[in-house]
Amino acid sequence: MKTAYSYIAKQVIIGMVIATFVLLPLFSFFDLLDQLDDVGKGTYRTADAFLYVAFLLPRRFIQIAPFIALLGTVGALGKLAVNSELVALRIAGLSPLKISLAPVSIGLLLLVLITILEQFVAPQLHQRAISHRSIALDKSAELGKGLGIWARDEQHILRIGEMLPTQQAIDIEIMYFDHDGYLSTHTYAEFATIFEDYWELNEVTVRTFSANKISSTQASSVAWQSFLNADDIGTLTKPPESLSPAELMRHAAFLQSTGQKANAYIMAIWRKIGGGIMIIAMILLAIPFIFGSIREGLGGKLILAAVIGVSVYLLDQIIANAGLLLHMNPVLTSILPSVALISVAIYFLKRVY
Repeated sequence: MKTAYSYIAKQVIIGMVIATFVLLPLFSFFDLLDQLDDVGKGTYRTADAFLYVAFLLPRRFIQIAPFIALLGTVGALGKLAVNSELVALRIAGLSPLKISLAPVSIGLLLLVLITILEQFVAPQLHQRAISHRSIALDKSAELGKGLGIWARDEQHILRIGEMLPTQQAIDIEIMYFDHDGYLSTHTYAEFATIFEDYWELNEVTVRTFSANKISSTQASSVAWQSFLNADDIGTLTKPPESLSPAELMRHAAFLQSTGQKANAYIMAIWRKIGGGIMIIAMILLAIPFIFGSIREGLGGKLILAAVIGVSVYLLDQIIANAGLLLHMNPVLTSILPSVALISVAIYFLKRVY
């Protein structure tokens, strides 16, 4: 029995490796085509486009992992079915449910790998890709065209016109409110250099508001103790999908503690969890494919699996975006598609039992 499980697991691993070598270059090619449109702008060259795509490889692998799991499992078990090896395994006493344990165990190992990449590898390389591209294109990060970046705590509101990749900010406003909620001071700086413990504001104008008058002072340089630490200011210029789970949870907690909306970051956390569950769902879905009729051939099975995988992916994206737009429960919109797919897979698995 152990030998049979090891053999099935080995075939599934081979199938997933083949699926990876097919899908990852394909998706990376699409990324490269997108980047080639910007070649020639600023100092962005063809080598920079290739480097950007290379940095994104772990992120793309994570994103297509459910497809890899589905096609790899269908290909591996389909090969066993074509060679009548599945029939022999069933004659030996292995039910479809027991045979499915080997692919699911490989799926769990894949999930462990994804978790490690998600926390320690993909975010760092993704952020490096964004930074390298922004510097080459001479672009800065902002949350909205013309709106700048906004943050606040209990008594401050901070607006940054542009956040440059070189740890510099330009067009900065700092509004300080007293305990009664009245505007006490307004500080404007043309630019600032961000250090670990403080900001160095340059070309500064400070307006102080009192009951009787408004006074104004100017200075060439002022040190400001920001309420944002280095990690917080870093996440302001990074899209949620480029952050690790730990960074997402930390920044979501920060936004919620200061009364700001953290929906996008909370959704990103649960999307990562939902993606992990989707890997197992795809593996379970692949198994009934093979235990059905194999007369249409393995190629037909792979095509049908690919169509279903793409359909599930698009539906998952629609539900997630609709949930974010309509302020639906992020847990429900992120987990529901995977759970529903697992339920469907188990239903069909029981029918071939």
